[in-house]
Amino acid sequence: MTYDFNAVIDRRNTGASKWDAVGKRFGSEDVIPLWVADMDFSSPQCVIDAIVKRAEHGVYGYAVQQDAYFEAIVKWFKTRHNWQIERDWIAPAPGVVPALSVIVQAFTEPQDGVLIQPPVYHPFKKVISVWDRKVIENPLVERNGRYEIDFADLEIKAAQAKVMFLCSPHNPVGRVWTPEELQRVGEICLRHGVLVISDEIHADLIFRGHRHTPFASLSPQFAEHSLTCAAPSKTFNLAGLTTAYVIAPNPALKKRYEAMLNKASMGELNIFGIEAMIAAYEGGAEWLDALLEYLEGNLEYLKGFVAEHLPQIRVIEPEGTYLVWLDCTKLNLSVKELDRFFVHKAGLALNEGHLFGREGEGFQRVNIACPRQLLVKGMEQLKAAVEELEGARR
Repeated sequence: MTYDFNAVIDRRNTGASKWDAVGKRFGSEDVIPLWVADMDFSSPQCVIDAIVKRAEHGVYGYAVQQDAYFEAIVKWFKTRHNWQIERDWIAPAPGVVPALSVIVQAFTEPQDGVLIQPPVYHPFKKVISVWDRKVIENPLVERNGRYEIDFADLEIKAAQAKVMFLCSPHNPVGRVWTPEELQRVGEICLRHGVLVISDEIHADLIFRGHRHTPFASLSPQFAEHSLTCAAPSKTFNLAGLTTAYVIAPNPALKKRYEAMLNKASMGELNIFGIEAMIAAYEGGAEWLDALLEYLEGNLEYLKGFVAEHLPQIRVIEPEGTYLVWLDCTKLNLSVKELDRFFVHKAGLALNEGHLFGREGEGFQRVNIACPRQLLVKGMEQLKAAVEELEGARR
């Protein structure tokens, strides 16, 4: 079957955050939105059909997890990631970020330390600090265009933490951690009694030459001392349907998580999200393979265009996710100037690098999950803006 990822779908005036919030978020409506991490592609037809069928039923009451829900998740992890999980390990979540908020409340006390690895997905820091926990940073180190974990620093920081948020694959730098790297993380955390919370929401979006390894799959000890947050939302463009879940092999940890989830009244499921997830996991694998091929084409285009026309910008090549980290430090603009330049000169709405931590200053994150013509237009606008900037400096 062929899939048309080149089709441009008009998302304006549909209540889409990515498109309809740009004026308020960036101060301009005249931008191409390549920021928030959802895709400008239609979900697989099997998902659309499942939602339509459920909608035609006409009654949209409270939902429960039925056998098909658990079976779809279990089968997906076995076939896609070679991890045999059990249905009893699966607990609902309204989203990965809300799950992290529940986890912080369930497993830490005020002023306890929670480890993150900046530059990292910015809600991590927010859900730690908003509950009066201490943010402990183990910054990643960039070597020759590839980010790595500073294990010596992690050993020191783990002694100060109770929980670690592991972003795997990593957003925004695009690393797909190797089994060896994850093994070292796990050993350090076990030594210091740190509970690992592995955010694996981008786990299915892996480029050729790399393979995602679920952290908890590496050893029974890691499984017993971790929770995995996952969802089909990034994979199949279901972010608005509340499809996340938590995998907790340790019954005591699962019980503690679910108790706090219920205390916060956040355990309800979305009936359309359930149907969408089951359909995607059961029938969406071929679509996903085609999507990955298209995303690799977008990435190759981006890398080639930047190399040829934008020597002032450096692409940090992702191993996974559809998010690309751009080093713009050679434009020699301040943090605020860089943000204004992209919006008001290049006409692009990207995620500002400084949101991901101090290490992100001078960077921007671009979402390449869009029809190629949109990406081409965006890069042409960026090229013209950089030429104008450089011309004004001469």
